[in-house]
Amino acid sequence: MKTYKFPVLIEKDEDGVLIAKVPDLPGCHTQAKTMPELIKRIQEAIKLYLEVKKAEHETISSYEFIGLQQIEMRI
Repeated sequence: MKTYKFPVLIEKDEDGVLIAKVPDLPGCHTQAKTMPELIKRIQEAIKLYLEVKKAEHETISSYEFIGLQQIEMRI
């Protein structure tokens, strides 16, 4: 069994809903009202994504996460 590591981007929308996206897995995202529920749901989404790709015999790559920076711009 192979171990994968994926960075997950977590944001909060204007209504306070948490949204998780996996940039390395196009279309892999979910949302929840609490962080524990969000983590559970994104883990499920990643697992399903990987199962589908494995069934389709596609190669899955994972990259080492280095960092994230939020940049504020005023134009």
